[in-house]
Amino acid sequence: MKQMYKVERLDSFRELVNLSARKYSSRTAFLLREKDGKYRRIKYKELRQRYYNLCSYFISQGLKDKYIAVIGNNSYEWALSYLAAASVGIVVPIDKELSVEDIENFLQHANVSAICADGKILSKMAFESIAPRALFSFDAIDKEYSLIPCRDEKEIDGIEISKDDMRVLIFTSGTTGSAKGVCLSQSNLLADIQSTLKVVNIKSSDVTLSILPLHHTYECTLNCILMLSRGACISYCDSLLKVTKNIVEYSPSILVVVPALLKMVDKKICQSVKEKCPSKYKELFERYSFAEAVGKLPFVIRKIISSKVKASLGGKTRLFIVGAADLDSAIVEDFQALGIKVLQGYGLTECSPLLAGNSDFYFNPKSTGIAIPDVQLKIDEPNEEGIGEILAKGENIMLGYFQDEEATNKAFKDGWFRTGDLGRMDCDGALYITGRSKNVIVTENGKNIYPEELEARLANFPEIEDVLVVASKERGKTEVKARIFPNIDVIKKKLGHIPSISDIKNSLGKIISDINEKMPRYKHINNYEVLDCALEKTTTRKIKRFGNNVK
Repeated sequence: MKQMYKVERLDSFRELVNLSARKYSSRTAFLLREKDGKYRRIKYKELRQRYYNLCSYFISQGLKDKYIAVIGNNSYEWALSYLAAASVGIVVPIDKELSVEDIENFLQHANVSAICADGKILSKMAFESIAPRALFSFDAIDKEYSLIPCRDEKEIDGIEISKDDMRVLIFTSGTTGSAKGVCLSQSNLLADIQSTLKVVNIKSSDVTLSILPLHHTYECTLNCILMLSRGACISYCDSLLKVTKNIVEYSPSILVVVPALLKMVDKKICQSVKEKCPSKYKELFERYSFAEAVGKLPFVIRKIISSKVKASLGGKTRLFIVGAADLDSAIVEDFQALGIKVLQGYGLTECSPLLAGNSDFYFNPKSTGIAIPDVQLKIDEPNEEGIGEILAKGENIMLGYFQDEEATNKAFKDGWFRTGDLGRMDCDGALYITGRSKNVIVTENGKNIYPEELEARLANFPEIEDVLVVASKERGKTEVKARIFPNIDVIKKKLGHIPSISDIKNSLGKIISDINEKMPRYKHINNYEVLDCALEKTTTRKIKRFGNNVK
């Protein structure tokens, strides 16, 4: 990549906080709605002071070099606790949606000495049943601990944070069911941020709405630490049910999302545009894809539609950053037609997380982009289709798995990190993800079938709400089976009446027949199961490939 933005190198969160306070002192770091409906602004200079105060308080509580868990809803207090905990000791972000038992297991495994959490988490957890720990509520962190004057800033500045110091420990259950502790340094995370900023322009005037859970590296790195490094403003979503309302309320210019959320937004926009478009142009949307139809509209009509769509997104949205799962290129093209950029990327927690992405200098809606600066990617032992395991190298790659030398050794091959994902690269270096190596279905004749490819095809039909493709041996040989949760409302609308079980099966059967006709015989979906409830998902809306979903 020949074109890049100039980016200052940062070596620690402390340096980031200080630099942002100097450069963006009076700008708003966090815009928060209080319980009384009024808004509160945390300026960058205030963030710096509270950061030093909280670091000093943690040290006074004997937490230097200790493991400090952060659990709770996305909030300014979560972010502040994370930064201070990682600077004084090792921060352990934990998914608030986990069961009490799982949370306790992680706390014990990491020998956590203190917990920063919101009130609801503290009230539901039986912490006293384990070892005694210091408990800090987010409310107390905001109103008390971060207001106690720092004893000596030089004490904080004197904490050595080397390149290879583990400062962030993340337990990832992912979609495989087996949790591992990923050990990251501040250098890992800041290297990833620096590489991203070299190719994606984030401005101090930008506003973002934090929607995805902060305990995920994707959200924490790209929609928190990265934004703070550029003097941008962060607001927080009340809940997934209030995303639309919050977008209008905070008018974000940038949204970091997962494909499932963008697909939902795209669906609503497409439906609204088709319904409200002048009648003489409606035929275009019947004959062409949404993006193509918009492109064929007169310039004035196109501008009016684009303006109304942007208004529904708060009026200022210019960029969607998308990752964590496969994204249909048609959705990228839909937003592009409306003047909104969608940059899809690829990464893993172990890589801090971003490895490849589309950017201001490279754009290919059908791929997950090219390797970001300072990251190397290669395909290991590609087959005749060019598909093999994706390997990666770079300063953003994790230190290893927590207290698991065997797993760490297995994760690397000749110095390259083994992602466990399958993909191919074209002549431009653009990466195409084809699936997880563990998910591949191998037929009796040795053919490889990637479930994600079939799932993507099935998910394009509005009649299908959720789908998981699995291997089946119900008839004595390995076959492909689709577990489908149907969208009854769509089927009902198409039929004109409430569908019976037979109607649902006929509708899904036709879809599968249509897909099979376009696929090689060995990839055919041989049977399917109609589910009566949605498939279980992770907090980033990925469908789990374990537990009840595969029974």
